[in-house]
Amino acid sequence: MAWWKAWIEQEGVTVKSSSHFNPDPDAETLYKAMKGIGTNEQAIIDVLTKRSNTQRQQIAKSFKAQFGKDLTETLKSELSGKFERLIVALMYPPYRYEAKELHDAMKGLGTKEGVIIEILASRTKNQLREIMKAYEEDYGSSLEEDIQADTSGYLERILGSRDDVSSFVDPALALQDAQDLYAAGEKIRGTDEMKFITILCTRSATHLLRVKCTQNLHSYFAERLYYAMKGAGTRDGTLIRNIVSRSEIDLNLIKCHFKKMYGKTLSSMIMEDTSGDYKNALLSLVGSDP
Repeated sequence: MAWWKAWIEQEGVTVKSSSHFNPDPDAETLYKAMKGIGTNEQAIIDVLTKRSNTQRQQIAKSFKAQFGKDLTETLKSELSGKFERLIVALMYPPYRYEAKELHDAMKGLGTKEGVIIEILASRTKNQLREIMKAYEEDYGSSLEEDIQADTSGYLERILGSRDDVSSFVDPALALQDAQDLYAAGEKIRGTDEMKFITILCTRSATHLLRVKCTQNLHSYFAERLYYAMKGAGTRDGTLIRNIVSRSEIDLNLIKCHFKKMYGKTLSSMIMEDTSGDYKNALLSLVGSDP
């Protein structure tokens, strides 16, 4: 499993840690970009989309130490619209960002169940625990209880159900899952999310590798990105969330599936569907075409 993890980390990411990193000059660059009249948006893009999340957190600490201001709040005051939403998303530590997205999905009238499925179905049990911890710290309530209270019932079983330890694989079940995933994700147009969630959330990592579920997961994210931009209007929340959250995990692999599934690159669709600094920042995070 070590070689697989190393390969994913090397080949899958579009945003890597900057070599010879020093947060102090980066913080100074950002300060100058927002000082005085007008904002140098390109300077902000050049720094924040080319640093890992860990490095962004160090830049934020340096910014506070040097200039006595909170970097995220300063960015919010200087930027606006979808570009602000994207840049602020980059500044959240991953688990806090996912907790925020889950909270927003359940806030107000109506529940965005697709958002809950998208996040929870693609995280390991340990990652889910970290998200639950961040959620409770930030919002003072239990994620499990909030999901149970806010959804129709089937989502409440996810958080404690995945088996990340067992090495046993039932060949008959693996074959059935492979067939079900094919039918749910590739054979028919549109993903049968219930089938995905049942398999992705309850099977062990060993079992998922046996049914090549990782490939289906990349197809799932490719589909989420495609339908975020297809047709009239853009689902910017889905677009931002998936590009930000997968950029340091497997966005390169998702891009390959996107091109294979839809005959065009993710970058080309972003160029057609977005504009201005928002477009430039997204393209910088997505990286070169496969």
